[in-house]
Amino acid sequence: MGKPRIRPIALGLIKHQGHVFVSKGYDTIKDQAFYRFLGGGIDFGETSIDALKREFQEEIQAELTNIEYLTCLDNIFICGGKPGHELIQLFRCDFVESCFYRLDHAYPLIEGKETKEAIWISIDQVRSGQLNLVPQNCHPYI
Repeated sequence: MGKPRIRPIALGLIKHQGHVFVSKGYDTIKDQAFYRFLGGGIDFGETSIDALKREFQEEIQAELTNIEYLTCLDNIFICGGKPGHELIQLFRCDFVESCFYRLDHAYPLIEGKETKEAIWISIDQVRSGQLNLVPQNCHPYI
């Protein structure tokens, strides 16, 4: 096994009526649910905006608009007992299709061979600590 690598990713922050659009994950070691903005890895030769658009298309078949660069975040973490390090290119954006703005709806999210859910969560519940939005250093942008 080679030495650990830093993974460059692009994530999209989408806000609507006091909520943010996220995927739900679960850390079995910590026995804890967590939420994260949608997006994923930036491929070699691909811009971070192109990666963001491609990931939303692959994961939930959604097109993005009003894409605006926010910041780059370091995310050093342990998930499932394994250390990770991501450099996150964070963008604020909107959906083109209004059907994605249903707050009470769960959207099937395809990640490789897995199907998860993309949902809207309350920003107030994130700020109160009720819901665990990761990484913590993205909280000032919501």
